[in-house]
Amino acid sequence: MTNAHPQDAAYAASLKSPDTFWAHEAEQLSWAVPPKTVLERTTKTLPSGTKHQHWKWFPDGEISTSYNCVDRHVDAGNGQRTAIIWDSPVTGAQEKISYAQLAEEVATLAGVLREEGVKRGDVVLIYMPMIPAALVGVLATLRLGAVHAVVFGGFSAPSLAQRIDGSKPRVVLTASCGIEGAKGPLPYQPLVRGAIEQAKHKPSKTIVWQREQCRWDPVIKEDGERNWQRLVKSAKNRGVKAENVPVKSNDPIYVIYTSGTTGAPKGVLREAGGHAVGLSFSMRYLFGIKAGDVMFCASDIGWVVGHGYIIFAPLLAGATTVLFEGKPIGTPDASTFWRIVDEHKVNVMFTAPTALRAIRREDGEHKFFKERGERDGLRTLRALFLAGERSEPAVVNDYTALLEKYGAPGAAVVDNWWSSESGSPMTGLAQLPDSWHKGRSDSQIKPLETRPGSAGKPMPGFDIRVVDDDGNEVPQGKTGNIVLGMPLAPTGFTTLWKDENRFYKGYMLRFGGKWIDTGDAGLIDKDGYVHIHGRSDDMINVAAHRLSTATLEQAISSHPSITDNCVIPAPDPLKGHVPFAFVALSASAGTIPEGELLAAINSRVRAAVGPIATLGGVIIAQGVIPRTRSGKTLRRVLKQMVEDASEGNFDKEVEVPATIEDVEVVERARKVIKTYFTRKSKL
Repeated sequence: MTNAHPQDAAYAASLKSPDTFWAHEAEQLSWAVPPKTVLERTTKTLPSGTKHQHWKWFPDGEISTSYNCVDRHVDAGNGQRTAIIWDSPVTGAQEKISYAQLAEEVATLAGVLREEGVKRGDVVLIYMPMIPAALVGVLATLRLGAVHAVVFGGFSAPSLAQRIDGSKPRVVLTASCGIEGAKGPLPYQPLVRGAIEQAKHKPSKTIVWQREQCRWDPVIKEDGERNWQRLVKSAKNRGVKAENVPVKSNDPIYVIYTSGTTGAPKGVLREAGGHAVGLSFSMRYLFGIKAGDVMFCASDIGWVVGHGYIIFAPLLAGATTVLFEGKPIGTPDASTFWRIVDEHKVNVMFTAPTALRAIRREDGEHKFFKERGERDGLRTLRALFLAGERSEPAVVNDYTALLEKYGAPGAAVVDNWWSSESGSPMTGLAQLPDSWHKGRSDSQIKPLETRPGSAGKPMPGFDIRVVDDDGNEVPQGKTGNIVLGMPLAPTGFTTLWKDENRFYKGYMLRFGGKWIDTGDAGLIDKDGYVHIHGRSDDMINVAAHRLSTATLEQAISSHPSITDNCVIPAPDPLKGHVPFAFVALSASAGTIPEGELLAAINSRVRAAVGPIATLGGVIIAQGVIPRTRSGKTLRRVLKQMVEDASEGNFDKEVEVPATIEDVEVVERARKVIKTYFTRKSKL
């Protein structure tokens, strides 16, 4: 592939010679015991006797992730460089923490945890808001060689209890409250105590960071509760610290739970060596981040995107990470993101398409972006990365035009696709591909072109294929099931937490152990770009034709007055199902009659997809599309309510996952669905 683009060449090299490729990346980190073996291919045997492929990255190496994230930079003389910028518009607070300060805090808290009984291999559950103590807690746990289970702060008591029973932590690290945007403080005390009461497993200690906005009162020592700040103060007075404890490369470092919308949530396990190597690689290669740069990942540490790219990846790179406690709108308005980019000189931003849709609804003319841009406040921004849900071309095109005018030279919008299981992006457009093509300068090598509607090209190590329902590969350009060849890239999971049988049944059984099933549907085009059409379950069968909700939503979003939309299958006596849309209009659109809007939408849908894709109905309303806290659309919830309503069951209970951002959205949706179907039944 001598004439191939460097991204294509790097991808081919990673699949052809993974040992050589990842050996080079492992050398970028500091190892307590450098690995001699890069990749070991093995098999596992289940209790049933079933055997399946297995693999290990850097199996004879030992590493400390906390050392590589913190102490390594201090030892290199960069202790005064800023590690964390905390920006909390909900409290009006900001704080900058240097690598030297972070090293001090992490070592001290690790000493506290050791005194509280935590040792190598134990589990510490992290249930925290977006405050610096959360990052310190994660790194201190790793410093001891312990495992952390991360749970989104604010999850309900039953959901937290599930995760306590699943991970069996010795200690829970939490805070007195979180702050949910403009809603004000959310007390964690009843949630944590309620969860521990419901859980079969009882953590021995609960360590509470007291916040001014809402106190945990009283802290009951007899129940194992401890005041975080007091423990740290005592440890500092006594000079208590703990050293880094390296672990074996294939030892677990954290467990992150999938949403658990059906059954018990799955604990995705991350291993030490592959995690550090893969994230370190992605920062330089995909994100183009180097030491001293500033990265703003507008996610939450309870989600895999935030956990990887707020805490670990920037710190592994020696960069500055922006820790944001707020929302894209309402804290105080739709200007918040652009203020942060301006004030903190952000080089790379990472957010969800849902956040940009919310901003567009509030600021359709992009006046806040342009205000900052007009005074050159956004010139540091080299790339805007999007993940969490498919980015429709309208969003990509809008922000591409804005970045071309106001961002850094060559600034790009980069969609990328990944999951809790992958641990890092599986697709994207590499921002520094030249480092894999020696002898050519930066000016000679440009990133691949953005192709709106696609999620870019595969990232090194992820062997992405598209297959039919029998597991046979389909031609380029044809929609099918997206699967992964094994082994996965180093950040990818190799099993579930204490549940190897569920790992096999959930991810390998469907295609006979040949592929890892991602659960997503899509296609790879003739140029190798990956197009994600949504979850396989979101495909709509219309008279034996499979339609992609993402393709339909893309066509609908091209209407100039529509700022948000969601397509689901609705029952139809003739075709089985027909597409049905929920849409939100811009404030400037005024009132558009339902029939007129439906005709306009169907004209665009037929032109983009074909007559078979004609919508059977549309509901026009604001704030009725439920989403998870990480930005994924809960189509299943709307689908269930529409199916029930079509049979006259307007008040039937609907299963709502604990990950939902705002449960009130479901009730608003129920009301408009009832109104729509009641009216239709009278016609």
